Amino acid sequence: MYLQGLLQRVTRPRGGTVDQLLRFLPVSLHKLIDRFLTRLLRWKPVFLQGSKRYDRVPNGGFTAGNSSLVPEVNVDKIVAVARESFDKEGPTMVVACGQETISSSTLIRHLAADSVFVIQLDIIAKIPVFGIHIQHPRYRPGRFDLVVTPRHDFYPASTANGGGHEAPRLLRRWVTQRESPPPRNVVITVGALHQADPATLSLAAKAWHDELASLPKPLLVVNIGGPLGPGSRACQAAVERAKQLVSCLYSALHSCGSVRISFARKTPQAVANLVLKAFDGHPKVHIWDDKEPNPHLGHLAWADAFVITPDSISMLSEACSTGKPVYVVGSEHCEPKYSALYKTLQERGAVRPFTGLEDISKSWSYPPLNDAMEVATRVREAIAERGWTVR
Repeated sequence: MYLQGLLQRVTRPRGGTVDQLLRFLPVSLHKLIDRFLTRLLRWKPVFLQGSKRYDRVPNGGFTAGNSSLVPEVNVDKIVAVARESFDKEGPTMVVACGQETISSSTLIRHLAADSVFVIQLDIIAKIPVFGIHIQHPRYRPGRFDLVVTPRHDFYPASTANGGGHEAPRLLRRWVTQRESPPPRNVVITVGALHQADPATLSLAAKAWHDELASLPKPLLVVNIGGPLGPGSRACQAAVERAKQLVSCLYSALHSCGSVRISFARKTPQAVANLVLKAFDGHPKVHIWDDKEPNPHLGHLAWADAFVITPDSISMLSEACSTGKPVYVVGSEHCEPKYSALYKTLQERGAVRPFTGLEDISKSWSYPPLNDAMEVATRVREAIAERGWTVR
């Protein structure tokens, strides 16, 4: 198996009304229509335009320094490399992440089926129905050699557990959980895959030792994400949850030695401003100023406990991979798929609700999430089934 460290990205036109309406299409078709409209009209009416033609952000959140340095995916080149290297190096592994990459990864597998092993992460096909985008990750998984997806995405919440309102009644039976097990080429994880494995956290502990090791214990790390959903209503709801978080934190501060707070990229400015104002000058609280280096991995390594807002599956998954206490604030307001993950993590003993009445110095433990290792094992098994090995 030929493992080449080549990172490429997929971007689509973004910003205008037309682009929003066409987001359910494969990226290649979306771009074709966009180029056609641009050449046909030579300009777009103001109500069809956005602030930017293209949002040059790598799909799936993978970054490598300056994202503009990551090249756009070149299917022909990948296929050519896979074919040329097959006799000498064996097949090429292609790992794709997110909905935007589906058309490229399926085309690569179609053109070089005997030379590649294609893994699709977090496959979510969004099907527009009456203006609603229904997430349906089970759509044609046979297009890939292996599909890796979280349980809460693969089995959308059903009417029985309160999630039926997400889909029109006529389609609920089709998009909700089936009795039959998933196809053999589908690997279902508990949470999201991430880079915070024990080896990475060990390195982070050394890198951040001078800054974090001497902080008063227990160290509580608070990660604040973005709103649950788009639009002004979601933003306002995020502000209300931030008020709840501030109140709970003030109630629990007496049991904390120190607190480190950080925001996600999608955190609304109104939420950040509220938190900054609430803890301005507080001797126990330090708020990351968004300047590099990012302390996130250091926080994971050195924290004694976490408080996480429920809108980021990645942050929850990373925190729960440490085996340390994780508190969640505002979980009662989650949409069904977030609630499904929270319920699973709660049953595993990994998370508890954050009310402000907790004594942060009292810890608990649980088996850390280890989705990445389990996926790696399944990948090796799938490769072996095709008569190949990984060097």
